[in-house]
Amino acid sequence: MTITTAQEQWIKLQIENGGFANDSEYMRHLIRLDEERNREFITTKAAIQEGYDSGASSKNRSVEEIIEAAKNRKTRENA
Repeated sequence: MTITTAQEQWIKLQIENGGFANDSEYMRHLIRLDEERNREFITTKAAIQEGYDSGASSKNRSVEEIIEAAKNRKTRENA
């Protein structure tokens, strides 16, 4: 992997400050953070695609009714 001098200095500073044992440990930490941040995005994107793929609903509901149904579904799933 190629990094700039400034990035290399930043990594060394993180190690010197005691947060990490070496550069590999710091990089693994950054990858874990990225995975956590993107997990919700990926889940939401998949749900949107699933809704899109399912086609138009035969139900004639207002936006408020759809939101209320989603909240109720979420409450049941978390119970």
